[in-house]
Order: sequence, then structure tokens, then C-alpha cells
Amino acid sequence: MQNTLQNHIPQQAISKVLQLLAHDNLLVLVKKERKTRHGDYRKLPNGKHQITINNNLNKYRFLITLIHEIAHFEAYKSYGRFIKPHGLEWKRTFQHLMLPFINPEVFPIDILPLLAKHFKNPKASSDTDTKLAFALKQFDTANNKTYIFELPLGETFRFRNKKIFTKGKKRVKRFECIEISTGKVYLFSPNAEVDILEE
Repeated sequence: MQNTLQNHIPQQAISKVLQLLAHDNLLVLVKKERKTRHGDYRKLPNGKHQITINNNLNKYRFLITLIHEIAHFEAYKSYGRFIKPHGLEWKRTFQHLMLPFINPEVFPIDILPLLAKHFKNPKASSDTDTKLAFALKQFDTANNKTYIFELPLGETFRFRNKKIFTKGKKRVKRFECIEISTGKVYLFSPNAEVDILEE
């Protein structure tokens, strides 16, 4: 486990993470990228608990995701299975577990204020925090993708190498985008990654 983690999280976080993972009934697996999630937690039929994390995350996002999923495990242990997945019990557990990591030995200085703000009321996904997600993206392996919020109104783009859309106006938090082939309107997070179509 330690060798796997050393490849995926900041060096200064390893000992604290290993303490959190010191449970006989908890298994952590690193998986290939899944488009719809960074990680997940589940209780297995044999009574053990399993966390999976995508292998393509940069070390800071990987750490946040890992602690997010450990918080599910700890909240389950403390409060039982009838709590809401991202309810108050999970939020408090996530805040408590994450606090020791929010320091300049683990995260870059410019990310710390964004983390502090995010963890006042953590959401089900750090991706919904546009400023934090954009700051974390700077540490990703370079790709040719562009965020929706960076595109001008009316720009045409491809999403996940499949459907083609035109960017529309912003609602409260998301952008209305029209799928070209059907005319259907979809809502996109500002930091959804897309491919601009070459003219």
C-alpha cells in the first residue's frame, strides 16, 4: 500500500494517510480513469470496506479524493448506514480528517486559501468549486482540453470525444449548451473540460 501511495500523493502526507488507512477491513484500490467520478467508497458483501481512486489524478487532487472517501468510511463507522452520503455527518468527518493536511508542507501556498474556503462547507465533489478545481488543474499532466468557462459565447466544442455542442448563456452556476445534432439543451459545469473544434 505504501509504495502505491508514494506514487500518488505528496510525500509529506504519506505517514498521516497510512495512519488513517490502518484498518484491517479497509482496502484501497487505484483504478483506471472513470469519467464520472474521481473515486468511490462502498461496503462489500463480506463486511470489508473498499475505496477506489482514479490513477490519473494529480497528487493534490488524489489526496483530497482519498480523504473524501476515507471520510465516507469513518462516517459509516461512527454514525451507521442511514446517514446521507454527503450530509452533515460526512461533512464534519471530512473537515476533521482534512484539517491536518491543509498546510504548506503538503499543498502549494496559493492553493491553501482556496482549500480553507472550500472546507468551511465541503461539497460532494471538489469539482463544483470552480476556483479550487481550476487551481488544482494547474498540476495535471498537460492536455489540449479547455474549460467551458474559457470559451466565448457561441463557440462550438466536442465533449468526451463524442457529441458536439454550442456554448450558450450562463445560468446561476452552469452554462446552457445546445447539442448540435438534436437541439437539446444540456447544462455544463464551468470547469467541464472540452475540445475546441478546429475550423
